[in-house]
Amino acid sequence: MTTTRRAIARLGVAACTAASLVAAAACGSGGASSAQSDGVIDYWLWDSAQQPGYQQCADAFTKENPQYKIRITQYGWDDYWQKLTAGFIADTAPDVFTNHLAKFAQFIDLGVLAPLDDLPATAGIKDGDYQPGLASQWKGQDGKRYGAPKDWDTVGLFYNSALTDAAGITQEQMNTLTWNPSDGGTFEKVAARLTVDVNGVRGDEPGFNPRRVRTYGINFDDAGGGLYGQTQWSPFTASTGWAATDKNPWGKRFNFDDPRFQEALGWYFGLVQKGYAPPFEASSDTDRVLASGKAAMGINGSWMIGTYTAIEDSSGKKLPVKAAPTPIGPSGKRASMFNGLADSITAKSPDKEGAAKWVAFLAGERCQDIIGRAGVVFPARPSGTKLAVEYNEQRRRFNVDAFTVHVRDKTTFPAPVVSYAADITALLTPVLDSIYMGTAPASAMTGVNEQINRLLE
Repeated sequence: MTTTRRAIARLGVAACTAASLVAAAACGSGGASSAQSDGVIDYWLWDSAQQPGYQQCADAFTKENPQYKIRITQYGWDDYWQKLTAGFIADTAPDVFTNHLAKFAQFIDLGVLAPLDDLPATAGIKDGDYQPGLASQWKGQDGKRYGAPKDWDTVGLFYNSALTDAAGITQEQMNTLTWNPSDGGTFEKVAARLTVDVNGVRGDEPGFNPRRVRTYGINFDDAGGGLYGQTQWSPFTASTGWAATDKNPWGKRFNFDDPRFQEALGWYFGLVQKGYAPPFEASSDTDRVLASGKAAMGINGSWMIGTYTAIEDSSGKKLPVKAAPTPIGPSGKRASMFNGLADSITAKSPDKEGAAKWVAFLAGERCQDIIGRAGVVFPARPSGTKLAVEYNEQRRRFNVDAFTVHVRDKTTFPAPVVSYAADITALLTPVLDSIYMGTAPASAMTGVNEQINRLLE
């Protein structure tokens, strides 16, 4: 089996056999990408909340370029990647699509992305036009750009302020939390205080029952195998000074065998045994758990601000949700993964010139300002970010400092961009699940680290 075919198989088009993958890739199916250009640029995204804003961008683009019409298609997260991968194989992929760093490296390996530097409309995209560090993440090992930055995100600690008030915890305390792997610092003290068992006893009070908890102090939505613990343990492991890979992007060695990482991971999942976080079988999305009153706080990304600010409790009353920055760790700094999405052009688009004009518009100030005014995400350009901040402060009455502080104080770290991402996820997930369940120690990460590094040799 060739390298390309192995990569296709790893991307997981479950409905196709290996033989049919080869046949589809060889002859195509006469779909969108193989058709002659008719002035219609197909654009795919997965976030329904962002679709209205991008429709405004599409309308503005067509007004400036009447020879083109943008056809937007939105799928849910899981369907999106399945249909996109099938489209690459069957030659029916869109001209332009929203790309994710977790998928980016393998798409380059497959040769399904068009280098933006080779197209006149996108050749002038400059790193300096966007928030620092965003644009450079979308370059391949050949130095060419394969994605135009569209937005960015960091993570923070969403919490129910009614529960922190009842526990006697101030907003200032929440904004200045610290942690360490020895005693958990003020973060663990707050998590214990916010945890309440079925008898009304708090986690920091005598008689607390960690096996019969009514409200957990901190929620874990899963073990974090999907994107290197982005909304789970990554703010803690990174704030020890640890980095996931030897370099980023295109690292060749992971560092899951580092004692700092394993000590932090052991402490993090140890909160489950203490009763401050839910057991593996009870894990669920943090926004739902906060709405039900089963948890007081949880880590999540800035892309979820709109969801959290709209949460209602069981009586239909709006939940008083606030956000605090991630805790300051042993390094003396807080940390957040700095992820960002980009728009990419498929290599077999029948109208790369038109696709590039659309991508340049998406990456430009006019469209990113439209997205900023919608307030769903933080656009990659500073002007768009400013508008998104204003929207949240004025329309939602929500302070977003918990997320912007990382950009301001330069406490972000990039999401790992490496080859064999799907294989790495498949190796990581069961081990992290076992550590969460308490059936394996954090030192089990040493073995999986060796397996992953053999892949990257």
